Amino acid sequence: MSELLKAVDVCKSFQGNVAVDHASLTIETGKITGLIGANGAGKTTLFNCISGYYHMTSGKVYYKGVEIEHKSAQSLCHEGIARTFQIARPFGMLSVLDNVAVGGYNKAGSRRQAYEYAQKSLELVGLADKSDALAMLLNTGEQRKLELARALATQPELLLLDEVMAGLTPTESKTMVELIQKVNQSGITVLMIEHIMPVIMKLSDHIYVMESGKMIADGAPEQIANDQRVIESYLGKGVE
Repeated sequence: MSELLKAVDVCKSFQGNVAVDHASLTIETGKITGLIGANGAGKTTLFNCISGYYHMTSGKVYYKGVEIEHKSAQSLCHEGIARTFQIARPFGMLSVLDNVAVGGYNKAGSRRQAYEYAQKSLELVGLADKSDALAMLLNTGEQRKLELARALATQPELLLLDEVMAGLTPTESKTMVELIQKVNQSGITVLMIEHIMPVIMKLSDHIYVMESGKMIADGAPEQIANDQRVIESYLGKGVE
């Protein structure tokens, strides 16, 4: 299996406060990779460094074997790295379809193509019947799907998901798990941050664990569930 993305000794500091401390990870093409850790561990900051929203203090990130740490988020999105955010912020007064078409313009050569990408993304996430609705009228679960559809409309090869289960009901979470599996099966590689342990254990092929900005463990789900340091740091009583 080939490496799609590799982060090496990534560091990010804010006015002397270290948020990410020599963190490294490898994402294999076609896999779902999980990233877990307590609040404040540095997970989203690492996401921001990988996706071009933050400039790293030091370290390197390679995408398809090419260094990308100095590229902008817009440039990386065009190259195939898309992401979602913890807090969905749709354009409330635009329709659901118009919201997703914004992502479609990333690779589209025309307005028509952007809307074709948007429509296909809405069909994939199960929001096609809401195409004409105002985004502001969607409930939490639907807004999560909208955020995902907008990222998918960019035609990504690597999708970074930042707590897409947050605020969802158990039924909505089950639907989202199935949706992420479907996205991955379509050929999109996934790196995801998630706090719901049964979800991350079920979905991930490989899991990395962060604590205080550092990677403290990585391995298959069953290895992580039984790693004593991970249990003490994050899982508490472990995973059943």
